[in-house]
Amino acid sequence: MQGNANIPPGANTTDRSKPFFIDTTGLNLKTSPPTRDPHNPNYPPAKELPAGTLPPPGADGNFIIGPIHKPAPETVAQSGVPTGKVYSFTMSSTDGVIFTPGIVREDPGHCLDASVYTARTAPGDKSDLTLRTSHAGVWTRSVDVYVPAEYVAGSAAPFIVFGDGGPHGFFHEKQFFTVLDNLIHAHRIPAIVAIGIGAGGQDAQGSERGLEYDTVSSAYADWVEREVLPLVAEHAHVRLTQNPDGRATMGISSSGAAAFTMAWFRPDLYHRVLAYSPTMVNQQWPQNPSLPGGAWQYHDAWPGPAFPHLGVEGVHAAPTTAETGAPLIPNSPRKPIRFWFETGDRDLFYPIAPLADGMHDWTLANEGMAKVLAAKGYHYQFVFARNAAHVDAATVAQTLPEALEWLWEGYRPQ
Repeated sequence: MQGNANIPPGANTTDRSKPFFIDTTGLNLKTSPPTRDPHNPNYPPAKELPAGTLPPPGADGNFIIGPIHKPAPETVAQSGVPTGKVYSFTMSSTDGVIFTPGIVREDPGHCLDASVYTARTAPGDKSDLTLRTSHAGVWTRSVDVYVPAEYVAGSAAPFIVFGDGGPHGFFHEKQFFTVLDNLIHAHRIPAIVAIGIGAGGQDAQGSERGLEYDTVSSAYADWVEREVLPLVAEHAHVRLTQNPDGRATMGISSSGAAAFTMAWFRPDLYHRVLAYSPTMVNQQWPQNPSLPGGAWQYHDAWPGPAFPHLGVEGVHAAPTTAETGAPLIPNSPRKPIRFWFETGDRDLFYPIAPLADGMHDWTLANEGMAKVLAAKGYHYQFVFARNAAHVDAATVAQTLPEALEWLWEGYRPQ
């Protein structure tokens, strides 16, 4: 999902009491792309840091950084630091169970996401994108496994799983592995194994990537556990810890939402999450009547017309008399999740015009996550980056070492 848009034509921006209200408070449409004010009165309060600085080590809460984003020194290979080894293998949807068969979307002219941008929404529901160009198909993906030089053969290694990996993924693996080399050598994080899993294929609604990352369920975590990790152990000759406190997830954009979803639905497997511009918006496709807002409903209520006699309590659909489904985080017991995440002041804002659903503002969604996490007493650090676009490369290079160090704070191997 690339680029930003203006306010969708015909959007409801004036009446909060009517369906699919789009909040434009603090939105500057004179810039291209539009920018958000981090001191928006509807956002939770945040501490603004001097340009070029980052939050104190271990600090929880909301912070504003930028507009300067210089790469951290740990992003560059350093003399005397041993490098980890990377093992690679390929997976096919024909060999799996959970995501078999795969999904292929036909985009006109082979232009990425063309079907999504030209699709219409269901009659009377601006949140439900209608696609007729997706069908069963086969995808292959690469998996890269970084094993640190400090790994002791036979020991149970802590690890981090990240989406959009592989040589053709959206995530800059080489830089990430260099950061790991430097942090592990300096004993700032444990000697973790890193598992970069390629996306299933394509992007957004109707794609394999969208199905895997944006579905709000345990499916992706279950797939990783049952079908990916055994191959990691086999190909990289490592033993992976079963301790959920030694297991982390990470991602960018939709894979960032998937990273949180993995820990939310399987806290028995994962306790630590790191995400850049996570897609905590309405990207789930096809629409699930028990959770019609997809990941938006982690932090906020369904803003559309009521679904008759159906709401969400915790992770379950249940009969309700409420007009909207309940948000997941505020209506569930606090889970043992430690979450670092970031958004930019120029993050995505309604990139698909037909989806004037009140649930496609990435910045507002992540501010909403910060608000509900704080209210439930979660350990989290939320960074709002000035002068930063969606999954901003300069911001990633500036913050990744400190983010990883914060993520692994308090880890004690069993």
